[in-house]
Amino acid sequence: MEEDMTKAADTPAARSRDRGPLTPGSFAAAGSGLAEELAERLGDVEEILVTAVAQADHLADEASHHLLAAGGKRVRPMLVLLTAQLGDGSRPEVRSAAAAVELIHLATLYHDDVMDDAPLRRGAPAAQHVWGNSVAILTGDLLFARASLLSAQLGVEAVRLQAETFERLVLGQLAEFSGPPAGADPIEHYLRVLADKTGSLIAAAGEFGLIYSNGPRELIGPLRDFGERVGIAFQLADDLIDLAGDGAKTGKTPGTDLREGVPTLPVLYARRAAAAGDAQAAQAIALLDEDLSSDAALEAARRAVVALPATAQAAAEAR
Repeated sequence: MEEDMTKAADTPAARSRDRGPLTPGSFAAAGSGLAEELAERLGDVEEILVTAVAQADHLADEASHHLLAAGGKRVRPMLVLLTAQLGDGSRPEVRSAAAAVELIHLATLYHDDVMDDAPLRRGAPAAQHVWGNSVAILTGDLLFARASLLSAQLGVEAVRLQAETFERLVLGQLAEFSGPPAGADPIEHYLRVLADKTGSLIAAAGEFGLIYSNGPRELIGPLRDFGERVGIAFQLADDLIDLAGDGAKTGKTPGTDLREGVPTLPVLYARRAAAAGDAQAAQAIALLDEDLSSDAALEAARRAVVALPATAQAAAEAR
């Protein structure tokens, strides 16, 4: 009997309660024990996700599982689990919140790939290349619906947070599509787009973890600020990888954003410098504004932009 009680006490939930809410200074001290707990809970979240996306209809089921089965880093649900350590991370509501956040993210990927006509996602053919645009869009809608069901089970606050986040995601995409309005600063516009379309969901992940672990509410503001900054930094780093990364390591062709006319931060800084009279920047922009369909023209423009102080400035902003 005593042995059984000892075993029962040695669970992730019990260890979390025994340790109490983690403070920033105690994360390092938690060491591998924390990593073990989070890995186990992430496994639970994965099971919730598999169940949540299941559909009775064969096509809907296959399409809904497509990106989930392709893997992914699960950064957002892990952030939910991690910030939940500031309260009681063992609560089952935390796992449901983590699954809801990942479902929202997966849904946006289906829609993004249609808008971008992306050929691949997570090493697998993008859904629209398997089933067509209509099925891909509807599958994204289905995943949003399943995320809403999970949020509804958590309560009104979860539904509100999901709705506000979804609104920002859509507004960010619309702002990216329409570009900066007349007279607006293109750089400020770009950073706002990144905050909305990427930072908002990462910020929501931190808030979900805190709320559903019953953590201290005064940390909601700092966690949201942290999440938005992480989202923006991630996208800025991605800009730099596309421009100057090693294609053999990243799996991406350097300069793809330049060829597609995507207004990344290094290019926006370069255009501002050219407008202010910087001759080197003006030469780079002239190359950039030429036909970049040939690999030689693309490489010449890419090298010219990489050599500008604007690229180092963008790296500093990401840091």
